[in-house]
Amino acid sequence: MHIGTNPKKFNITEEKNTKLISEKFSELISKGDVICLHGNLGVGKTTFIKYLINNLQRKNKTEETEVASPTFSIVNEYLINDNLIYHYDLYRVKNIDELNNIGFLEDFNKSISLIEWPELLYKKIDNKIDLFFEYDDSFNSRYLTIKSDSKKINL
Repeated sequence: MHIGTNPKKFNITEEKNTKLISEKFSELISKGDVICLHGNLGVGKTTFIKYLINNLQRKNKTEETEVASPTFSIVNEYLINDNLIYHYDLYRVKNIDELNNIGFLEDFNKSISLIEWPELLYKKIDNKIDLFFEYDDSFNSRYLTIKSDSKKINL
């Protein structure tokens, strides 16, 4: 399935579905990709990232690490062989100037960047893939929609 011009909504109510989609998605990303994860608290963004990073670690025969939300540190880094992955959580960031101190606005081409709460960003980002996590109206089900105008994603 091509994602970009025709995004599809995935049911991720069961965590096993989040794991499966995340692992498939991890096979399709590469250096220079910026993945923006949108959605409310508790909807599954960090869980998705945990499965993605752990799958890349297994695939590259490196030790699996704990993947926690960088809510207070703003960024966690993971080195998987020669691939650097930045996991940002911008929830507590008040303005874009705060990000200059951690080199956030530097070249994204050297790493894979996973950004939770990307709404603060005003800069156009090349190779951006948007992941929209949402609850249904009753908060009993969760869904993920993947959109990209720059990259073909087949899941």
